[in-house]
Amino acid sequence: MNLFVTGTDTGIGKTLASCALLHAYAGKGLRTVGMKPVAAGINADGVNEDVVQLRAASSIDAPHDLMNPCLLRAPLAPHIAAQHEGATISMARIVAAYGALCAQAECVIVEGVGGFRVPLGERWDSADLAARLGLPVVLVVGMRLGCINHALLTQEAVVARGLRLAGWIANRIDAHMVCAEENIAALAARLNAPLLGVLPHQAAPDAAGMARLLTLPAA
Repeated sequence: MNLFVTGTDTGIGKTLASCALLHAYAGKGLRTVGMKPVAAGINADGVNEDVVQLRAASSIDAPHDLMNPCLLRAPLAPHIAAQHEGATISMARIVAAYGALCAQAECVIVEGVGGFRVPLGERWDSADLAARLGLPVVLVVGMRLGCINHALLTQEAVVARGLRLAGWIANRIDAHMVCAEENIAALAARLNAPLLGVLPHQAAPDAAGMARLLTLPAA
């Protein structure tokens, strides 16, 4: 099953959740690969750290330019980073890379950038990309104050694009969040999709271990 993973914001654990999903599907005996269509920010080795983690969690070794067809150097909003570099984020290139990955793997987990409506060009954004790929969406909710509103607005945006919200994952990014369980319950009562799992706060998150905490979405 292929999925598009989005989040309530940036820095809320989309990569961790994507890697956990990759491990979970691999545990079912499927050939899996992660994809980060657009990545902004590189490490000392000149690659994006999210892509490094996705590659490590994938069960097949796909070419880097398929897993990450658009790499921008600066850790900025993608359309701004592209402007600074004189680059263009190409929908066609991303779609072609996705198709090539589908030919190699039985499960492709596509991790979006930032939140669901992050601009990728003057006239299109991450939501347009998700719609073009036509994938079921998994929403990662970073559990902190304000997450309920962010999650409900994201659900509305997903549905408005004609996409199915296949499930959501609660990620405990704030170890000291007050009334975290009550917030999770409030989200479960309001989101029209199953809760796939709650990821605990860890100083050094273990994606393979987190996989055991997930229920995979229905096909």
